[in-house]
Amino acid sequence: MSQRSSVAELAASLRSELDRYSPGEKLPSSRALVERFRASPVTVSRALAALVAEGLVVTRPGAGAFRAQPRQADAALGQRGDTSWQEVSLSADASADHVPRSVDASGVTATLDVPPPGVLELNGGYLPPGLQPEKALAAALARAGRRPGAWGVRPWRGSRSCAAGSRGRSAARPVRWRPARS
Repeated sequence: MSQRSSVAELAASLRSELDRYSPGEKLPSSRALVERFRASPVTVSRALAALVAEGLVVTRPGAGAFRAQPRQADAALGQRGDTSWQEVSLSADASADHVPRSVDASGVTATLDVPPPGVLELNGGYLPPGLQPEKALAAALARAGRRPGAWGVRPWRGSRSCAAGSRGRSAARPVRWRPARS
């Protein structure tokens, strides 16, 4: 793995070697895996994380990585989980006389139709014009525009209070902004 040390290749190598370890037995340390596969520590940790996600390895901080105990459900059923609900919903029946059912798309097309009068669509990103607070926003902007100094031009070097704040005042004491005087 000298030049091509990828996470997938290392995870596949480790996965094939897991049969040598009994459940609960400690795997080689990350440092030993780095030296053995000549991969980076990040690649080794990501490969181990992939095996943890698959349920094949358990890691304990400070103790190392261990081969995981086989799940009781998997050993008893001989399969990984219950996927029967997927087979029913996707009509994946193996029998030859079974005809896959058709998909009813009326629910999808109903969402594309124009809604009846009185129904508010909330999926467009904007409120309908009747619900937008235009008058309240106009009043707030008018109040802000009538404040003294609201339309004054700020000095290009910044205000004195801001400059004083950057010259050593503590951050805990707020600096009040004052409008520019004309």
